[in-house]
Amino acid sequence: MIEVTNIVKKYVTGDIDFTALKGVNLKIQKGEFTSIMGPSGSGKSTFMNILGCLDKMDSGIYMLNGKDVSNLTGNELAAVRNKEIGFVFQAFNLLPRLTILDNVALPMVYAGVPAKERKERAMEALVKVGLGDRVKHKSNEISGGQKQRVAIARAIVNRPNVIMADEPTGNLDTKSTFEIMKIFQDLNDEGSTVVMVTHEPDVAVYTKRIVRFTDGEIITDEAVKDRVRL
Repeated sequence: MIEVTNIVKKYVTGDIDFTALKGVNLKIQKGEFTSIMGPSGSGKSTFMNILGCLDKMDSGIYMLNGKDVSNLTGNELAAVRNKEIGFVFQAFNLLPRLTILDNVALPMVYAGVPAKERKERAMEALVKVGLGDRVKHKSNEISGGQKQRVAIARAIVNRPNVIMADEPTGNLDTKSTFEIMKIFQDLNDEGSTVVMVTHEPDVAVYTKRIVRFTDGEIITDEAVKDRVRL
């Protein structure tokens, strides 16, 4: 599903030349549930942005679902994002003036899905995350854990091949964290490939594989030995 070869990313600020990724190589197969971990400044967020087609690398090859996306234009990358990837962010990124249903339906507007189908699929996604009874609420009327469920519903509504989550439990309490990680496990059981950035070891144990970054390089890549099922 994902294969990156010798990925390099540099940032230049004034006289400072900083290499965020130093020739990273990684394969993630279809149906895997992978955590990306590492301290601040390790390169994990830069790597996630490249995997999510939100940022471009300086050199290397990135194959996503059999397609070389290494040298696509900004518009081409946007089209790939909309088709292939569902995003879940720490800050939820919901639009407060829209209902939950309309927030979930929004990616389908950009994908050109007809209105009737948008409503049906958005409703189906909300039922899947346990919010079928809250569709008319707005985001300021629900809890943080429920907001993240809405964000997950929005991420899966276009039926992407990969779900990418950036610190999805960072703003949540323990109970909500359990609920969100169970949803990710269930989606993974149904065949979704999930890639998640987290700095929390007690969250990573719910995944199947942990890739650790330090100073722009992968230092370990291991299966989770004592995986916790919810």
